[in-house]
Amino acid sequence: MSVKSITSQPVRREHSPFAVVAMVTLLTGVGAGLGGMGLALLLHGIQHLAYGYSETQLISAESFLQGVSGAAPERRLMVLTICGLIAGLGWWALYRYGRPLVSIRQAVKSDDPQMPVLSTTIHALLQIVTVALGSPLGREVAPREIGSALAGWLSRRAGLSVAQSRIMVACGAGAGLAAVYNVPLGGAVFVLEVLLGTFGLPALVPAIVTSAIAALVAQTGLGNEHQYLVPSIAVNAPLVVWALVCGPIFGAAAWGFTELTKHSRAAAPKDWRLPALSLLNFAIIGVLAMHFPQLLGNGKGPAGLAFDGGLTIGLAAMLLVLKVVITASSLRAGAEGGLLTPGLANGALLAIVLGGVWSLVWPGASLGGFAVVGATAFLAASMQMPITAVVLVFEFTRVGQDFLIPVLFAVGGSLLAFKACTKWAPAMQSAFGFNLGGAGKAR
Repeated sequence: MSVKSITSQPVRREHSPFAVVAMVTLLTGVGAGLGGMGLALLLHGIQHLAYGYSETQLISAESFLQGVSGAAPERRLMVLTICGLIAGLGWWALYRYGRPLVSIRQAVKSDDPQMPVLSTTIHALLQIVTVALGSPLGREVAPREIGSALAGWLSRRAGLSVAQSRIMVACGAGAGLAAVYNVPLGGAVFVLEVLLGTFGLPALVPAIVTSAIAALVAQTGLGNEHQYLVPSIAVNAPLVVWALVCGPIFGAAAWGFTELTKHSRAAAPKDWRLPALSLLNFAIIGVLAMHFPQLLGNGKGPAGLAFDGGLTIGLAAMLLVLKVVITASSLRAGAEGGLLTPGLANGALLAIVLGGVWSLVWPGASLGGFAVVGATAFLAASMQMPITAVVLVFEFTRVGQDFLIPVLFAVGGSLLAFKACTKWAPAMQSAFGFNLGGAGKAR
């Protein structure tokens, strides 16, 4: 069933002229690029003010981890407490007084693909502010929502057909992702694989063009940087065999993580309990962060340490458990954000643990190589986007194409295990009498 329009049905053409579609495509790319750049700069600015680290580190790959690690433990607790207040009161007020939110997926399926611009903007800003202050959720949903809301508004004003408007709303989301992470190909593939489910020419061309424009526009303010600085890593037999053996483990872990976060989000309150639970949740995270500053933020810090081989097995295992717990608890408390970068971090941390044990039996592969392969496998299964995950990780890390072999082996095994867990869950529920749920879907 399609989603009803949030506004009165506009007069739309059956097929808009090429010039009109081209103009909407161009404006969507530019607007999503400016939106993604603005949100990224806002995030960096808040991080700097909250934790007091140097402005020269604002765009550096490890700036946030360096900043929170250098801040006093009491400051981390104070900032996370403030984060809980902002998250709780902000989302409670939005749900109570704002227009009902429309997700990107709902808009793409709607007969009138529109998202409430003001409510969506506030929702996006709350995500950016809370992630900047230390929320463990991802920041990637915010620029996608801004890009989609803008694309829907432009499509309506231009009188595009429903089919064309749906494509443009999806392209706005991909362009926002491309802008904030400098992943033009990843943004385009995300549109085609995840949101539209087609690589047909009518969707392929605007997806590529909008993502490329958005990434180029965002580079004017953020620079042509990639997300993770990964040293040169060799692909060898121990890594390839490990990818084959451990791929299914990442799929099973991704299934468990997806189910946990799905049920946590579904149980989140939207009434007066939201501020109370949010304050309690983030205060507890603040206490944990006094001892583990790596927990703060969307997971970029620990993922970067994993790719660089800078984690011990014990620390990686501890961070993995705590990251999963605080991600789920934050969703349960009512906070919002993405699961792309948290999933990437979880996969990298799990890979350090599994790879470290593997190296005791068959040494030779680097921990960073395990992390790259494991992060891709976990992300591919948890978000159900294998092609997009591979493209994103390669754009994030700029590793060589030799990594395609172990990465694809691990992704294949991960997807098969995820599917098997989904299939067997009802039977296990019936046999053991508890609810394991069904397969989750990426936002």
